Amino acid sequence: MTWTPEQLNAQEGFRNFVDEAIVPFADLWDRDERLPEGIVRALAERGYLGATIPTRLGGGGYDSATFGLFCEEIGRGSASLLSLLTVHGMVCQALTIWGSDEQQQKWLPRLATGATLGAFALTEPNIGSDAKNVETVVTRLEDGTYRLDGRKKWISCGQIADLFLVFGQLDNKPVAFLVEKDRPGFSRAPLSGLLGFRAAMLAELTLDGCVVPEGNMVGRPGFGFTHVAGAALDHGRFCVGCGCVGLARGCLEACLDYTSERKQFGVHLREHPLIQRMLTDMITHIEAARLLCVEAGSMKDARDPRSIMATSTAKYFASTMAARISSDAVQIHGANGCGPEYPVQRHFRDAKIMEIIEGSNQIQQTIIAKFGHLDHVRDQRVRSRKGARS
Repeated sequence: MTWTPEQLNAQEGFRNFVDEAIVPFADLWDRDERLPEGIVRALAERGYLGATIPTRLGGGGYDSATFGLFCEEIGRGSASLLSLLTVHGMVCQALTIWGSDEQQQKWLPRLATGATLGAFALTEPNIGSDAKNVETVVTRLEDGTYRLDGRKKWISCGQIADLFLVFGQLDNKPVAFLVEKDRPGFSRAPLSGLLGFRAAMLAELTLDGCVVPEGNMVGRPGFGFTHVAGAALDHGRFCVGCGCVGLARGCLEACLDYTSERKQFGVHLREHPLIQRMLTDMITHIEAARLLCVEAGSMKDARDPRSIMATSTAKYFASTMAARISSDAVQIHGANGCGPEYPVQRHFRDAKIMEIIEGSNQIQQTIIAKFGHLDHVRDQRVRSRKGARS
């Protein structure tokens, strides 16, 4: 991959922002289990919250490669902050592709500036990977409005979001609605004490007779999961995959610093062959994961239908890689890696969450096996036709 001068300049800006505004404070946010208003405001002021929104609607109009570089740098600094950008971006993506003209004109400029923060509300207490069978009930009322009843759980940034993309069942058809935080019948409660993503400000949502107008429906009944959620999840997986590359880079950088300073048996840790082997594996796997993310981004920009599998492949490999590298990073740091003085313990906990969110790794395996088989069959047919013509 050859980066353009514009992409390299953007990457430098992302890196400087992360080094100055995120890295020094990420451990504190993790301990406090919250993101300060200041960092959200800083993201908004730089236009980062609207990175992928079209410029005609007030966004940055980033191509996938530039957005991937952005997610990588944010992931290097704080996975919790990446989570905010992920779910906010998923709402933006769903509206960009499936939102009505009225919805786009009303919400996307506000989402781009940070005047409105979005969150993605799919997961429920009893429903995770089987997302198309959510239990939230949607009922059409006589006046043409819709009533929502149900609960959503593990909603990233649910404590601070203003607008939620909520999924439910209308006459046994999945459907998606925009729900504002101040709607009567809507409430939320914070979730704390999580293994990772502790600063992501997760919440449990309750919809108890929450009535929304028909104009808040995104897409149409039956399209809720396959189209609206599908578009959002594909975006989320790309963001998470690139963020995993950044998280692994954060582990690598911490290990390079630590092994250059720490001595055992009279020499720096970096001089020990077994440590060198671990560092080599880190570097190699990070580069491989980045290339998969770049390929997925290129396919997304080219509107290649194979981008779905490419994105799942990138997310699966990158999250698996990040979990392994973060574990090795703690191992290299020894007892120090288990304490709060070094960031690797936070990366280790966050990496586990990366293997679960936006489709668990087992779901990604299912997608990859399915689409990989179809691609293999198609390629065989193409080769057979070429052979017949020759």
